[in-house]
Amino acid sequence: MSNDVGLFGPDSVTWKLHQEPILMMGGLRSLYLQALHPRAVAGVAQNSGYRDDPWGRLIRTSDYVGTVIYGSTDEVHRAASRVRRLHAGMTAVDPRTGEGFRIDEPDLLRWVHVAEVESFLTTGVRAGVRLTPEEVDGYYTEQLRSAELVGLDPSTVPSTAAEVEAYFAAMRPELALTRDGAEAALFLTVPPVPDHWGGLALRLGLTLGPARWAYLGVASTAIGLLPAWARKIYGGLGWPTTDLAAGLSVRGLRALIAGVLATLPEQYQVAPVRRAALERAGLA
Repeated sequence: MSNDVGLFGPDSVTWKLHQEPILMMGGLRSLYLQALHPRAVAGVAQNSGYRDDPWGRLIRTSDYVGTVIYGSTDEVHRAASRVRRLHAGMTAVDPRTGEGFRIDEPDLLRWVHVAEVESFLTTGVRAGVRLTPEEVDGYYTEQLRSAELVGLDPSTVPSTAAEVEAYFAAMRPELALTRDGAEAALFLTVPPVPDHWGGLALRLGLTLGPARWAYLGVASTAIGLLPAWARKIYGGLGWPTTDLAAGLSVRGLRALIAGVLATLPEQYQVAPVRRAALERAGLA
């Protein structure tokens, strides 16, 4: 059996953090954050089928992240190559200026990358994952490998907590809630029921109702976990009480997920991509 553990491996901060299922909420938080960049969200709106196939897009994105974190070296580079080829053929128009731009512009790729990794890290830590300051910086530094996969020069990407904070401070004058951003945020908060449920939707009304309310609570927590300045752009409040409520909520959700997973058969407690990585590392 190959011992190829890909880009990171069992001793990395990345593996320590991403073993936490609550990071799914970090992915949702990152989408709310990314939508505040007018060009980035315009590029998604003009090139993505997220409105027609939101769940499929979410699954594909999740699969890509899982592959980068836990895949073998060959799996990682094949997945990244597909993403780079896809982005290379995409362009969009800035609705504010009418200027055309490429989706794979470094500035846009950098924004998406930083918003994503900062969201994963912040969500994990706020949920109760214990990381030292050195591990926090180590995670950002490790994730330079992910940035390089999509075509970024690692030397241009923030690689510590201080650098990420400075990057966001520098970016804030460029951020705004545009029509595309508002529509994306609303879509994330109230997503449609998958079409393939078809006529079952009516018969499952009693189930779907509570499920929708539960998801709304998850989405509200993801928004609450945003930086105060980002919540203010969305028209919300930057009060510390919002931070406190979101922190309590995400900790509760982490505990709930852990409790549910503990009731499942062992083979369902760990994602298949992580289980395969642990087997290659001789840890399962």
